[in-house]
Parts: sequence; structure tokens; C-alpha cells
Amino acid sequence: MDIQKLQRAVIDALEDVKAQDIKVFNTTHLTSLFDRVVIASATSNRQTRALAASVADRGRALDLSGITIEGEDTGEWVVVDLGDVVVHIMQPAIRQYYNLEEIWGDKPVRVKLLPESTRPAPIASDGAYDGTGY
Repeated sequence: MDIQKLQRAVIDALEDVKAQDIKVFNTTHLTSLFDRVVIASATSNRQTRALAASVADRGRALDLSGITIEGEDTGEWVVVDLGDVVVHIMQPAIRQYYNLEEIWGDKPVRVKLLPESTRPAPIASDGAYDGTGY
């Protein structure tokens, strides 16, 4: 799959559930295991899980196989491995402590992000807006 298309799908999935501070990094010069690392913040355990589910669902919609999710049990830091893209969804304190941007961030990828105020309202699992957003 085209890395640009996959990268855009991941960003859209994160924006759909109101992820904060989304960053994308090119890692091709650091490892041959994956091409991109995406890091995003969430405000709660519930939101980290919802963001991970959104990313995994988008990957499945693109017919990706071998999607793995780690960290859902605590929800403080959830990793979604889509093969060419690895997505880290973290609560702000965890993100600041581990500072993955320092490890992976020497080649940021410029991507167009929606302003947080214009992102779509999340929909509850039954299809109705539940007012909480998650």
C-alpha cells in the first residue's frame, strides 16, 4: 500500500476521535521495520482505546493484515502496529516522560491536520452522538 495513503488514513482515524498533538515521523533512515511513526495524545484511558480502535478499524477497511494492538489493558499508552506505520497513542504525562519524539523525530513529515475545533464530533458505538465524545 502507498505510504502516503496509509499515513492519511491513520491521521483521519485519529482526527475522527479527536486525538491531540498528532505528529508523523519518517523512520526509513533509522529502521527497515516500518516507514512511519505517528504519535498522538489522548485525554483519558477510554479515549486512548477509542483512538486505537479507530486506527485499527481504518487499517482493516484498507485490507491490511497482521494489525496488532498493545497496551489496551491500562490505556495509558496504546500502540497500533499497521506494518509500515506504527501508531503510539499516549496520555500527555506518559508522552512527556518517554519523549518518543526525541527517538524517532529527526525527520518530521509535513501533513495537513484539521484544526481541533473543526474535527467531527465522535459518534457513540450505537450510532448516536452520546455527548461525551468517547
